[in-house]
Amino acid sequence: MAPKTADKGKDEPGKDEPGEDGGRLGEYRRKRDAGRTPEPVPSGEAALPRGDDDTFVIQEHHARSLHWDLRLERDGVLVSWAVPKGVPPDPKVNHLAVHTEDHPLEYAAFEGDIPRGEYGAGSMTIWDRGTYETEKWSDREVMIVLHGSRVSGRYVLFRTGGKNWMIHRMDPPADPDAEPLPERLRPMRPAERARLPRDQASFGFEFAWGGRRLLAYVEGGRTRFTDGRAREVGGPAGLGGPAGLGGPLGRALGARPAVLDGELAQVDGRETYLIFDLLHLDGHPLLDRPYEERRDLLDGLGLSGPRWQTTPWFPGDGGAVRETARLQGLPGVLAKRLGSPYRPGEQSDAWRLIPVRKSQ
Repeated sequence: MAPKTADKGKDEPGKDEPGEDGGRLGEYRRKRDAGRTPEPVPSGEAALPRGDDDTFVIQEHHARSLHWDLRLERDGVLVSWAVPKGVPPDPKVNHLAVHTEDHPLEYAAFEGDIPRGEYGAGSMTIWDRGTYETEKWSDREVMIVLHGSRVSGRYVLFRTGGKNWMIHRMDPPADPDAEPLPERLRPMRPAERARLPRDQASFGFEFAWGGRRLLAYVEGGRTRFTDGRAREVGGPAGLGGPAGLGGPLGRALGARPAVLDGELAQVDGRETYLIFDLLHLDGHPLLDRPYEERRDLLDGLGLSGPRWQTTPWFPGDGGAVRETARLQGLPGVLAKRLGSPYRPGEQSDAWRLIPVRKSQ
């Protein structure tokens, strides 16, 4: 392994020209008002601290668009890249990494809310941190080995033009069994029945909202949607914008890739995406998992926002759910067998739609 001082040069990342007020952190200070931002803003007169050039941090930054900031300690500063889709877990996929201004070493411990109107406004949390080793460091290529709690392994950052770099994982996949999100799935459909099932203890019950069926594919903070026929459609207002763009729902899941099943319906006069199933999470399909397990995993994600909600479900008591649906003017209830897998595109008696009649 090459020593961590290998390939040093004045044009390498972290060797930028001094700012107008001088020093390695000149650009960083010019962009920030020390009286307004909670970020560390060291004095321009202070000498740069000296470390061991072995600290890294990845911060999840909920700014105008969600991204992750990779910062590597180097010669008294944190050399920084903004990575819109996060550090790639698989060598088959490279992610864009935009080189940004050097940050002070104190930033490695920073978490907080940067106020509106300030540069980088939004919340900042530490996603991972640890130590790293340098195998190569030049103006066009940085090769490192990360040792973190969430990210470990050999990575290379290579420059593609200007401030744009790419980050590539050199080791085998962090999770060899991980699978990419499916491109398109058709939703599973219920069979309509007139009565509640006799063995209600074997079912979970949900409200039927009478909305538009949509599957959401969330990855790297971005969300795209397909409809009931697996056609890609634009994202609803307040959720993701046009298909493929980022949005609040994507930011809520952060770095966790997922496929959600739900419907777009009117709730209290507002169009809301109501989520009732989880088909893929963290690189693993859940289609063969039982409904009860998928619902528990979905509830654990805590997806609740101004335009999206995880719907409630009630094991075993269909009568009470149907009566509540009637009182609220909903069109029906869904009975889903607790042990049932998810069968894309199929209509199955494991899912039953029981309409609610006003006379009930």
